[in-house]
Amino acid sequence: MTTPRTTPEHDGIRLGLRANLAQFSLLVLVNALVGGMLGQERTVLPLLAEDVFHLSAYTSALTYILAFGATKAVTNFFAGTWSDRFGRKPVLIAGWLIALPVPAMLAWGPTWGWIIAANVLLGINQGLTWSTTVIMKIDLVGPGRRGLAMGFNEAAGYVAVAVTAMATGAIADRAGLRPEPFLLGAAYVVLALGLSTLAVRETRGHARFEAARHITPAGSEHHAELTTGQVARLTSLSDRALSAASQAGMVNNLNDALAWGIFPLIFAAQGLSIAQIGVLAALYPAVWGAGQMLTGWWSDHIGRKHLITAGMLLQAAAIGLVALGSTFGVWAAAQILLGVGTALVYPTLLAVIGDVAHPAWRARAVGVYRLWRDGGFAVGALLAGVLADLYGLTTALWAIAALTAASGLLVAVRMYETRPPHAIPAGDPGRG
Repeated sequence: MTTPRTTPEHDGIRLGLRANLAQFSLLVLVNALVGGMLGQERTVLPLLAEDVFHLSAYTSALTYILAFGATKAVTNFFAGTWSDRFGRKPVLIAGWLIALPVPAMLAWGPTWGWIIAANVLLGINQGLTWSTTVIMKIDLVGPGRRGLAMGFNEAAGYVAVAVTAMATGAIADRAGLRPEPFLLGAAYVVLALGLSTLAVRETRGHARFEAARHITPAGSEHHAELTTGQVARLTSLSDRALSAASQAGMVNNLNDALAWGIFPLIFAAQGLSIAQIGVLAALYPAVWGAGQMLTGWWSDHIGRKHLITAGMLLQAAAIGLVALGSTFGVWAAAQILLGVGTALVYPTLLAVIGDVAHPAWRARAVGVYRLWRDGGFAVGALLAGVLADLYGLTTALWAIAALTAASGLLVAVRMYETRPPHAIPAGDPGRG
């Protein structure tokens, strides 16, 4: 074993949830606003594509998800690299500055091209801000609470997605599809930019402090001195846990693209009202978001691998249930099941990256993982749209359900358990 470098606790830096509770809580709030920016689209935009811009083909209606997913995926990669180079806070602020025109473009854009452009900017915003809040929370809590930290982070984001999706659906049901639903997003971006600029503090020093104390097994390729190319190769291909997490993350967000862009069209075709569609659009991320506060903590205690495998198989079952269903009740049950499956997977995958990656290149590993994961939005938009146009919605749903099940089985075969041994003191399950 290589020995860690010794260093004093300069500038009062301490690792742990309790020691950094104020900043951690502030970052949870900021990430809720990140999620709210995404939630403003979940109910309204698929209906806007069909009713206002008269896009009949599924592939045309899903172009905004393709634009969003491709842009966010690439931005995630650079967010990790820039966070290491320039610091976390400047990247976070830049993400919110880029989001400023998005609500206005969605609310008053005269052509579908404006909606696509807004989603390019939204993808950059989400890639910079969500990636950075993830990295900053991992910096603050240290090795013993990664699952719990990621549970809080993702819970805040996706509960906000759910609440905003339901709110915008209710607003649209009363006031129309534009512009009123998107005024909520305008408030979110102004508040988040103010908090990020005035209240959030830089956390790169915490990562350096942890790196100085980090123990790397002798002969391991996970040492501190890795190039970005080597980090990308490890995360994408050569490390069994990191690469299994990357493919599972991509399939997970492929499913989210399906729920975002295709499910509302299925529900509308069966005569559900905008308000009912809003409830269904909110139910899945609500269960997903709230559940992560439990599943992230749970993964710190029982491990990561089995939760991820079970979550992917539950998601496959939920998509199959959507294909079989034709009523609000059945679809509500499917959305709940999909939310539970995603809650098992989402924070746990991020915890895997935090477990395996060295603190010196952890931000870059998070960026590479999120490149693959959010690339699933683009892949899902293309795959679901093409299959739906060629073979119908039912075939598209069953094909993606089968792909999701295969992803879960791949995790079961390829991933090794990554939870740090003895990371949580015995008899002290809640202390950070």
